[in-house]
Amino acid sequence: MKALARPARLAPGARVAVVAPSGPVVEERLAAGLDILRGWDLDPVVAPHVLDRHPEFSYLAGTDADRAADFQAAWCDPDVAAVLCARGGYGVQRMVDLLDWDAIRAAGPKVFLGFSDITALHEAFANRAGLVTLHGPMAAAVDFIKNTRAQEHLRATLFEPETVRVIESGGGAAPLVPGRASGVLLGGCLSMLAADLGTPHARTSARGGLLCLEDVGEETYRLDRALTQLLRAGWLDGVTGILLGSWARCSPYERVRTLLTDRLGGLGVPVVEEFGFGHGEGALTIPFGVRAELDADAGTLTLEEPALARNLS
Repeated sequence: MKALARPARLAPGARVAVVAPSGPVVEERLAAGLDILRGWDLDPVVAPHVLDRHPEFSYLAGTDADRAADFQAAWCDPDVAAVLCARGGYGVQRMVDLLDWDAIRAAGPKVFLGFSDITALHEAFANRAGLVTLHGPMAAAVDFIKNTRAQEHLRATLFEPETVRVIESGGGAAPLVPGRASGVLLGGCLSMLAADLGTPHARTSARGGLLCLEDVGEETYRLDRALTQLLRAGWLDGVTGILLGSWARCSPYERVRTLLTDRLGGLGVPVVEEFGFGHGEGALTIPFGVRAELDADAGTLTLEEPALARNLS
């Protein structure tokens, strides 16, 4: 697995587009998130359909075509330096194949940020555009609005990524399987990765990768089913190491830990738990597509190079 192309870091005054490719957005939270972005001296613009509701399915932010059109227009706008998701939920799988990936590639590298359901877009950008993306807090999400740690780590990643080349869990991480491993970062929401298997343009293997996994609101048997699907499909063959994030609103964590040990411990690679990314409070920003080294015993992730490149212009 090769490292991917890094977009340029943001500079003060940069225009960033906020889109809603998944679930409906709470207007008050969006307003609060926009205020934070403006406080960072960014120029946020909101896509036309961000506050829409699908006429039939209340769990979607507008129609598939409108969500895709918003995303496409934002990415292809030469004045936009970054595309930030407002929230996750569900819906990316319905719109990702409506995007014109030739045009997205032609528009060049830009910063892309999101997590949870946005996992399907992280995978699409890796496989169809060869681009580093950021798995981190979203513009209208509670964690971004209210948690200083989440804000500060994201801001450093966007503006001064060399200052966060060593990502520390903050003390909560512990090795399920000790050791060190190197590879290219990838992953996201476990259930979304399992759902992506067999779809057009999906990654066929995590071989050579440092895999990040987390999820939200899932019973143990459903997590078991997703992990077992990845194992049976051979998708985890050759993975070099695994970082486990939050399992918010899942079964009691002792049960989840037992399952994770059972399903992942036999891979023979380092596995670290509670690394601090995903749906938990104060979520860290993890750059997918960057080569890194995991020290499961120390609970650290060291990036081979900063998540975002210097703007040579």
